Amino acid sequence: MHKKLFIPGPVDVRPEILEAMSAPMIGHRTKDASALGERICKNLQKVFYTDNPILLSTTSGTGLMEGSIRSLTTKRAIVFSIGAFGNRWAKLAKSNNVPVDKVEAEWGQPTLPEIVDEYLSTGKYDVFTITHNETSTGVMNPVEEIAEIRKKYPDVLWLMDAVSSMAGVRIEVDKLGVDVCITSTQKALGLPPGLSVCSITQKAIDQGRKVEFRGIYLDVIALYDYMQKKAYQYPSTPSLSHMFALDKQLDYILNEEGLENRYARHLEMAKITRAWANEHFEQFAAKGYESNTLTTINNTKGISVADLNKRIGELGYMISNGYGDLKEKTFRIAHMADRTVDVLKELLDVLDKEIAKM
Repeated sequence: MHKKLFIPGPVDVRPEILEAMSAPMIGHRTKDASALGERICKNLQKVFYTDNPILLSTTSGTGLMEGSIRSLTTKRAIVFSIGAFGNRWAKLAKSNNVPVDKVEAEWGQPTLPEIVDEYLSTGKYDVFTITHNETSTGVMNPVEEIAEIRKKYPDVLWLMDAVSSMAGVRIEVDKLGVDVCITSTQKALGLPPGLSVCSITQKAIDQGRKVEFRGIYLDVIALYDYMQKKAYQYPSTPSLSHMFALDKQLDYILNEEGLENRYARHLEMAKITRAWANEHFEQFAAKGYESNTLTTINNTKGISVADLNKRIGELGYMISNGYGDLKEKTFRIAHMADRTVDVLKELLDVLDKEIAKM
């Protein structure tokens, strides 16, 4: 029995998208491949609200996170972490011998703009990272406020993880001034896992050219250069199946559902889930900084989350336990991609009945 997934990736994928993945292969060095890549990149520019180039990588979002912090840091990076995936930025830097400092907020709290200001004002850093939406804690960072602070430090590159929020929340990349904005397919975009994408500014490209050891497969400068030289093709064989699916899904997002409707649906689901969480438990994220694509819930009743998930699994649903140290202390309900309000309400009704039995 297939379980309806309310976990922060992978998400349920519409049958039409799965069908698109089964399209016959084409040569990845053909004009057809270039046309496919061009369509995808131009449509992603609309989703990102950017005029900057879009790069595709046959990896999860972590691939472009690693590639960008390794390829673009010439001096020292600072990671502003609000949870497990913010901490991942720091691990990626350290494991690639990139000088890095980490500033970690209390879990459930955001990165405040004054903290960013405090550290960037030292002049020690040429790169800083922000997690837009942290799936371990359900916190969404105040990136508009951070963007205002960042204007004081135009020479510092801003790398942003929007893996679990892009296409579910409006993120105006150029207006914010983000140099590299990263997402991947298995979250709000509504595809299977396996492809990540990012926007990149000319400033980031210019700085990256000064970095001698950028690796090979995840070198974002090489990705950019090859795409420019070979008309939307890539140095290594891309996942064409994902590209077929992404092409179809972007057409649906932009021309059938529409971005504004998609954002509104995500917000409605978020409000419904938060209301349910606060009625029966309490939300984990600080008020005013809640994610619109998933809700992390404090397990104030001390129920066995694993047992609850087993119970609802037998009925065809799946939620997510807390992440890492938050396991059993919290649980998470994702509401992203092509999930509907009606099916979310079905889940909450099932949870009410099963929790009452525990």
